[in-house]
Amino acid sequence: MPGTESAFPIDLKKYRKLTLDPSKPQLTAEQKSTLLHNIQLLRDALVLFTATGAARGVSGHTGGAYDTIPEVCILLSLFEASEKYLPIVFDEAGHRVATQYLLAALDGHIPPEHLLHYREANSKLPGHPELGLTPGVKFSSGRLGHMWPMVNGVAMANKEKVVFCLGSDGSQQEGNDAEAARLAVAQNLNVKLLIDDNDVTIAGHPSQYLKGYDVSKTLEGHGLKVYTVQGEDIDALWAAIAAIVTYDGPAAVVAKRLMAPGVADIEGSTHGHDVIPVKSAIKYLTARGYPTSMSEGILNNIKPSSAPYLYIGSTKEVGANRVVFGEAVNLVLDKLSKEEAAEKVMVIDSDLEGSTGLKVIHQKHPEVFVPSGIMERGNFSTAAGFGFDANKFGVFSTFSAFLEMVISEVTMARLNNCNVLSHFSHSGVDEMADNTCHFGVNSFFADNGLSDVQSWLYFPADPLQMVAVIQRVFFERGLRFVFSTRSKVPYILKEDGTKFFGDGYEFVPGKDETIIEGKAGYVVSFGEMLYRSWDAVLRCRQQGLDVGLINKPTLNLVDEQTLRKIGSSPFVLVVESLNQKTGLGSKMGTWLIERQLTPKYGYMGTTKEGCGGLSEQIPYQNLDPQSIIMKIKQLSN
Repeated sequence: MPGTESAFPIDLKKYRKLTLDPSKPQLTAEQKSTLLHNIQLLRDALVLFTATGAARGVSGHTGGAYDTIPEVCILLSLFEASEKYLPIVFDEAGHRVATQYLLAALDGHIPPEHLLHYREANSKLPGHPELGLTPGVKFSSGRLGHMWPMVNGVAMANKEKVVFCLGSDGSQQEGNDAEAARLAVAQNLNVKLLIDDNDVTIAGHPSQYLKGYDVSKTLEGHGLKVYTVQGEDIDALWAAIAAIVTYDGPAAVVAKRLMAPGVADIEGSTHGHDVIPVKSAIKYLTARGYPTSMSEGILNNIKPSSAPYLYIGSTKEVGANRVVFGEAVNLVLDKLSKEEAAEKVMVIDSDLEGSTGLKVIHQKHPEVFVPSGIMERGNFSTAAGFGFDANKFGVFSTFSAFLEMVISEVTMARLNNCNVLSHFSHSGVDEMADNTCHFGVNSFFADNGLSDVQSWLYFPADPLQMVAVIQRVFFERGLRFVFSTRSKVPYILKEDGTKFFGDGYEFVPGKDETIIEGKAGYVVSFGEMLYRSWDAVLRCRQQGLDVGLINKPTLNLVDEQTLRKIGSSPFVLVVESLNQKTGLGSKMGTWLIERQLTPKYGYMGTTKEGCGGLSEQIPYQNLDPQSIIMKIKQLSN
């Protein structure tokens, strides 16, 4: 059977159980042979099923999980030998989730065939491990570099056990790990780290963009016992793991290797961080001796899913606001000399320049660009420090989910009257295959100052509005937050078919924008939900329901004139993809009541953990146009 209907063609039953004793740090010939067999078997399986993510267009990550298979096989052999080990392979790099799914299949919690649905919507195999969702998955990883402090607590709760945690040179850049290291040493916790030091992260090579960073020296400086080995030397790797297991206290093995060793097309490259391309997977598996027809029959018969829906009120043409952000910044910088730009502006990256739009700034205006590591808290504060001077401006960018990590730093920047323009991409839930831990739904956390200070939260609806927003606010002082989505968005159209934010449009901070007037009530929306709301409103109007639509690109400021207008109408419905508990809808009702405005009120937002996949996330949260129409009709009755 082709595609996902196939039986899993790599027989995981060929995995050979092995027991290893750390008091014997030298492998026998038979032990080494068994380990190498198991490593190759699992690596082959992992290449095959992660490549299905590339085939179905949901991306994924192959290299990191592929790298750490030797460590995983050794851990399984220790778990098999003794109950003194906590039998959980914690991992602080959640994108290596393929490891956890492979373990779930080996343990019989999911059938191997189900691995072929990797990252598919509703498969319960999302882009990060989620406890309680996938059978056999034993923990939720959360975001990169957040696991070790929790593992410390697990070790405290299981003092008689040895507790392991996989790490990476990327995850170890997070500040959490420095705090975790100090506590582990101070309390002499029985925590053992296995670090994959492959010198590859999303945006490049730490040895180049973070000179001086050395995982082994850092951990040794904190007081851990550290062994640094070549990760593909199985004898050396086992000897080092045996040594840290028998060591009394926290210890680490730093395994140096190329990313995805032995996978010709992606070895040692940043491409290895992402999902392996289908052609490369077929090439690899064929070279490994599997029939070409096996991998082709599966991978070439898996296609991206589509959710055909013809939206009205917007173009078929789409643009990526997260990329347009960088292009818009360039339009501002283009007006300055290189010397003036370097003096006045600093743009700092957190290893996501290709994802958050900063890459085009790096390419065109390297004089303002600072490549940096996976250190969101420090990088935000660095941008703020640059903007401590009233005439200088820091620019910071990362994923919206990570806004939650920099709240204290936001307060610090506000207290120091710093100038920071922050771009948080991947907001909301649309096309978020990485699923719940990467949902960017708590954007209003950025507006955490007291009432006597002001921050500005902007969420442009399409690429033209993104350009207009950046042009208007770039050199304004204070804290400005701009949000965009992972997904592309169409251009909003006026009723006459021209682009709403085209020629003649001028963005005014704090001003709500009337897309269309209505007598029956108003929908209020913004960002990627505006075109969906516009579609719903237009379809209601076609049915004779005179509904209006308001775009609220400045999320956190009250436009008194517009609020009074909509508050005097029969109903107000807020439609957003932010957290329903913390988003605009949770606030606008209060704003209305404070002004003695009492329309029927409703608000729609993200309410539950994700389903994986891409376009499926929005309807799963009941935020698709048909759900909006149903809510409009409910309020209008």
